[in-house]
Amino acid sequence: MSAPSASTSPAAGEKPPAALAVPATPSCSGQEGLSADSGLKLTGPTPSQSRFQVDLVAEAAGGTAGGDSPEGGKAGGTQASGDKTGGKAAEQAEEAKGRFRVVNFVDPSGAVTPPDAVLPADGMQNGDTVMSEGSLHSSTGGHHHYYYDTHTNTYYLRTFGHNTIDAVPNIDFYRQTAAPLGEKLIRPSLAELHDELDKEPFEDGIANGDEMTPAEEAAKEVNDPKGVVKFGWVKGVLVRCMLNIWGVMLFIRMTWIVGQAGIVLASVIVLMATVVTTITGLSTSAIATNGFVRGGGAYYLISRSLGPEFGGSIGLIFAFANAVAVAMYVVGFAETVVELLNAHDAVMIDEINDIRIVGTITIILLLGISVAGMEWEAKAQIFLLVILVMAIFNYLIGSFISLESKEAKGFFGYRGEILFENLGPDFRDETFFSVFAIFFPAATGILAGANISGDLADPQLAIPRGTLLAILITGIVYLGIAVSAGSCIVRDATGNVNDTITGQFSNCTEAACKLGYDFSSCKPGTCNYGLHNDFQVMSVVSGFGPLITAGIFSATLSSALASLVSAPKVFQALCKDNIYPGLGLFAKGYGKNNEPLRAYLLTFFIGLGFILIAELNTIAPIISNFFLASYALINFSVFHASLANSPGWRPSFKYYNMWVSLAGAILCCGVMFVINWWAALVTNVIVMALYIYVSYKKPDVNWGSSTQALTYHQALTHCIRLTGVEDHIKNFRPQCLVMTGYPNTRPALLNLVHDFTKNVGLMVCGHVRMSARRPNFKELANEQGRYQRWLLKNKTKAFYTPVYAEDLRQGAQYLLQAAGLGRMRPNTLVLGFKNDWRDGDMKDVETYINMIHDAFDFQYGAVILRLKEGLDVSHIQGQDELLSSQEKSSGIKDIILNIDPGKDSDADSSKPSSKAPSTHNSPAMQKDEDDDGKAPTQPLLKKDKKSPTTPLNVNDQKLLEASTQFQRKQGKGTVDVWWLFDDGGLTLLIPYLVTNKKKWQDCKIRVFIGGKINRIDHDRRTMATLLSKFRIDFSDITVLGDINTKPKKENISAFEEMIEPYKLNEDDMEQEAAEKLKADEPWRITDNELELYKTKTQRQIRLNELLKEHSSTANLIVMSMPLARKGAVSSALYMGWLESLSKDLPPILLVRGNHQSVLTFYS
Repeated sequence: MSAPSASTSPAAGEKPPAALAVPATPSCSGQEGLSADSGLKLTGPTPSQSRFQVDLVAEAAGGTAGGDSPEGGKAGGTQASGDKTGGKAAEQAEEAKGRFRVVNFVDPSGAVTPPDAVLPADGMQNGDTVMSEGSLHSSTGGHHHYYYDTHTNTYYLRTFGHNTIDAVPNIDFYRQTAAPLGEKLIRPSLAELHDELDKEPFEDGIANGDEMTPAEEAAKEVNDPKGVVKFGWVKGVLVRCMLNIWGVMLFIRMTWIVGQAGIVLASVIVLMATVVTTITGLSTSAIATNGFVRGGGAYYLISRSLGPEFGGSIGLIFAFANAVAVAMYVVGFAETVVELLNAHDAVMIDEINDIRIVGTITIILLLGISVAGMEWEAKAQIFLLVILVMAIFNYLIGSFISLESKEAKGFFGYRGEILFENLGPDFRDETFFSVFAIFFPAATGILAGANISGDLADPQLAIPRGTLLAILITGIVYLGIAVSAGSCIVRDATGNVNDTITGQFSNCTEAACKLGYDFSSCKPGTCNYGLHNDFQVMSVVSGFGPLITAGIFSATLSSALASLVSAPKVFQALCKDNIYPGLGLFAKGYGKNNEPLRAYLLTFFIGLGFILIAELNTIAPIISNFFLASYALINFSVFHASLANSPGWRPSFKYYNMWVSLAGAILCCGVMFVINWWAALVTNVIVMALYIYVSYKKPDVNWGSSTQALTYHQALTHCIRLTGVEDHIKNFRPQCLVMTGYPNTRPALLNLVHDFTKNVGLMVCGHVRMSARRPNFKELANEQGRYQRWLLKNKTKAFYTPVYAEDLRQGAQYLLQAAGLGRMRPNTLVLGFKNDWRDGDMKDVETYINMIHDAFDFQYGAVILRLKEGLDVSHIQGQDELLSSQEKSSGIKDIILNIDPGKDSDADSSKPSSKAPSTHNSPAMQKDEDDDGKAPTQPLLKKDKKSPTTPLNVNDQKLLEASTQFQRKQGKGTVDVWWLFDDGGLTLLIPYLVTNKKKWQDCKIRVFIGGKINRIDHDRRTMATLLSKFRIDFSDITVLGDINTKPKKENISAFEEMIEPYKLNEDDMEQEAAEKLKADEPWRITDNELELYKTKTQRQIRLNELLKEHSSTANLIVMSMPLARKGAVSSALYMGWLESLSKDLPPILLVRGNHQSVLTFYS
């Protein structure tokens, strides 16, 4: 046997060998004679796999050896070189710590190797124990072995007998953290397989410690199989559903329904109810087989399909309906008992109080059975089912035994005459739908099995099989009894044996006449026997009457018991999800089966209250409607999930159809109104009220509901549909790419742009990340999700889009080209004014101005916001607001952003990020923010309790106040629009959209335009006409006739002094030197350029004087941005124009559209 070649290149995901392992000792190599076909189980690896094995995890030359045993089922490590190798084991284990993590590893055999166990020298290597075969039951693929390390909670893999840490498909990788029925394994991350070897493992924050989270500890408890009772499909679902469907209606109302509706219509009623329940059963089966089902029954199925809004509302009323149903069934039982007592003159007090006494005693006994545990409750259900089945057979056997003594009471055995007479209806004070309404509650027990889904061994198998079979069996029995009763019992009978036909001539034409009895004396309400009059006629027919009474007892008690178990289970699941605050105390479970004892007590008191005080004839239809609302939503869930076409919707139960489910939902709603219209309205009002409440509270859950899937599907459909429609001026919306950097570092910029894009247009917060080291794209993705949540929780309707680039301009170009989707793409670039342009590197100014040029090249509009105090507050924020207390643990120190407070680099969206230390790889950062929604958007000065806080200086205090000014309601003031140049109308549209917002509604728009002194009135009227055609309200129009007046000398001198450092001064140097300097520093201003644009320069200075004169008190100034021809005007000169124009003013927006019309006065 030859050793594998050491020169073989490693596969993807593998680590290249650091060194070859020490060859096997003679004692090991002596095993070479044993071939893989010998059938002997070797305790060590085969030499071909271990002789030159590389220790991939430790990345060191060592003697750790592991390989495939001949059977491929077990593996062990042999000690290759005595003490030397053994001495390295601990080091290797430490180096490998965290490489793979096993969550909740449980050895099914129960044998756990203690951490300090001393293994034999010739046995397994210290730290390497064999993972039990039982825990690998679901693994697939080729031969691979797991080495489980008891010291570090890690395991090493050998896949296909090949050295790689890449893992084969395994069901345990797909388990949720707290999933029962198996431990969760963590697959190797992409970073571990892909990143370079010198990178630290688990930079993404996956903990490699030995402690488990509370959720994992809870999962471990669930995983412990000792003593947990789980039911199969027969005992868990079939028995429960049959007992619940076969209610008291079977024995005391079915015969009356046949008497009223006749055999044909009674069969139609049964079939109609069966159709509704069958469709619901199919829908339930589809949902139950679309993934692992936990406890909670109907609530779990609906909430995980339609989301917490529908699930939370239906879960509460479904649990309540089950609790009240307990009272309804118990009272039905108590009434039967009291009737028996009255028949034997054994009345205790009076009829009503006797019912209360018997009902209270009964519900206490039922509670005792339920609390004793699911096993006892299941045994009781089996016992009750046996009695119920015996009662049914007792009736069927009795129907074939016709006794003369029973004929006077209307029972003649199976006779054709009776069958034909009873085929048609004979409604007395009833209609078809009223009779249907009385019967339908008998069919509402189909969720009895699903309601205890958490106690089923295999819910995906049990719920479909048990529910559908129960519907089939009970439907056949109901139909059989309808046909049987209609074939052997007449509708009216006197019970008098003397009412036989004695004379030859008689007017009697009924079936009873042909059988020798004249019941024609019967009038409605006068006779006591027959289908119409005797609710207990099945006792007359049966072979042994008391057994029917026992069947009635069994039917009522079993239904009560099922409801008494269902309600707490559903309520416990609802409380665990914490959808309704304050109900959490009912979520606690006790004992090995996690029994909800508190919820049992709550159900008991609700049931007891209705037994003692409720008018059950009033509450019964509401209960039926609550059940029907649940059925309707289950059917709608299947339709909705199929309509959303989510890849995650793939039930293993295939016998369903989305349109049939929709029809089932409509049928359920129709039946609700047929049974009782006012109860249906009450039910809908309650469901909608709870739905609105849960929607308003927005529980922090994500269950991958079909609502979420359909929202995506619709968004994608509409986006694609939009791409086929050409843009129209009437539908123009400012869709802004805002260079905010981190969204919370420039709150004023974020808030103002949000004011004119909220519910109107798209807003993308662009962030260019520049880093001296290589880009960390994983960190970028984590930041994207984190800051997007920050925007959502601060109710800012925007998208955060970070990119890595070599410089700011390149990153902006990436965003200008790639941001957005289809028609949902930005059309306006928004920047903060670069206040620190004179203090920093002029290359940054060149980059800044080139970004504006690039925007125009891409046919974007451009907007610049300037606040005299500045925009960037990151240096006084103390720390990144996102990493506030809700995302910090005690082990994470506050992060101070190291930015020079004297410089306001508003344009450079990457500077804060490049100087801020990365904190996103910490495990504590993986948690979502819980309280960000309550925090204001403005940055807050955080205090580090461990270090003294430096008080704010005056400038920082002003900056902090200015950064929040657009969050407050603007009082009565003005928005001044200086519309000097026609850019298509964007300069006018933005202030219009701003003043439409509630906090700006008290501000009036004032319009300033340029004009000639001799035609000011004409220009004003012309502009007023244009604004009225645009339907834009304004308070005043001012025509400026003195724009071209020469500015004050001191202002011209100040401008010349400002640009002096940036002039080329080519007259003072040789031409070649000047050209070289201009090429190296293109931002420098030439004398020729300064002379050429002298008039435009003076106009900017003059406009600043006019702005101070007319708009010094405005809440906001919106002004046409001056344009600079690309390649002709240097960056320093253009920046000087913008500086001179906008300095020492209230907040000012410099706006320049792309010169395509965005306003129209055509309809």
